[in-house]
Amino acid sequence: MSTAEPCYDVAHLGHVELLTNKPQASLDFFVNVFGLTESGREGDSVYLRAFDDYEFHTLKLTASNTTGMRHVGYRCASPQALARRVAAIEQLGAGIGWSDGDLGHGPAYQFRDPDDHIFEVYYDTRRYEPPTAERPSLKNQAQRFHGRGVATRRLDHFNLLATDVGAIRDFLPQALGSRVTEQIVLDTGAVGGCWFTTNNKSYDVAYTRDSTGTRGRFHHVTYAVDQREHVLQAADIFLENNVFIETGPHKHAIQQTFFLYVWEPAGNRIEVANAGARLILAPDWQPVTWTEQERKRGQAWGLKTIESFHTHGTPPVG
Repeated sequence: MSTAEPCYDVAHLGHVELLTNKPQASLDFFVNVFGLTESGREGDSVYLRAFDDYEFHTLKLTASNTTGMRHVGYRCASPQALARRVAAIEQLGAGIGWSDGDLGHGPAYQFRDPDDHIFEVYYDTRRYEPPTAERPSLKNQAQRFHGRGVATRRLDHFNLLATDVGAIRDFLPQALGSRVTEQIVLDTGAVGGCWFTTNNKSYDVAYTRDSTGTRGRFHHVTYAVDQREHVLQAADIFLENNVFIETGPHKHAIQQTFFLYVWEPAGNRIEVANAGARLILAPDWQPVTWTEQERKRGQAWGLKTIESFHTHGTPPVG
């Protein structure tokens, strides 16, 4: 049993920047169908958030000639915690350097994971200030519930593809202080998938093996709703708006989230999930390990995982 003291220098997942080669169609999807709120624009980017995200943005949508994730941001627990994480990342030799931040937050330190995905850590942030028409009666809620489209509540987690998930399993606990909550270990001993958390949520990021052998690709980003019935309702909303439903609604075996996966117009995979069921309260939590045979039973109530879930990522290969 590990005796390492849990590290909570990183408070939570802050935002994901997605690239789209169909900027207007993607924006229409995220605002009118998915139900995010636009909070600002700068250059080629639109800043978006769910109704109970407290920060200025949780999704930065940037026009590009490609797709996938440009970067992901994590907010640290204090300026001192940020300094500790920067020192740890520099010791790993993974640092890129400081940026001035953007509309949503202050200075951020960027670094690369072993698969070339770009992360940043920051502390100074801009809280969302709702205009008069969006101010909630519930003062402990960031914005009034607008009921537009799927109307997700908050950013929950994201999933990246990697050529060597084992290297990621070793790296993230050192870089962010993350804990491994669950993992898939193949018969060869290689790590097929790994789920991490920086706090008491069951996970904020998952990595799975990229079957194409390509580095730095994106699998999906997930926003949470309150109830399973909202996931079912989301399926109807996507159907009515001609959004491609890849798989679901179903319940995952690993992490037990009730899920629905779709592709937004540019091809980035997006998930709606009822993700609030499990918390990792044990400070000495030991990773749950799933074998290759157990995983082959399926990802959801014994349902075989759809083939595109193993092959589709952004940007596309070839």
